[in-house]
Amino acid sequence: MQTFNIHEAKTHLSRLVEKAAGGESFIIAKAGKPMVKVTAIEEPEAKPIHRLGFMKGRFTVPDDFDTRMGNEIVRLFEEGE
Repeated sequence: MQTFNIHEAKTHLSRLVEKAAGGESFIIAKAGKPMVKVTAIEEPEAKPIHRLGFMKGRFTVPDDFDTRMGNEIVRLFEEGE
């Protein structure tokens, strides 16, 4: 694993970050003493996206769904008057 002093790391930060992101970890030292290890972070596993239609085929909607119990619904609304 390579070691870079702080000045060198500041000068070449973009290049070093790209190396770390590519899987090449490195150490940054101050006055020859290792201070930190730079390594790529691991991405969390992406959760599946739930989309419309994910329940397709798991249940059926009756053909008269939008008219079923229509009279009962009207009666319930009219009772409130």
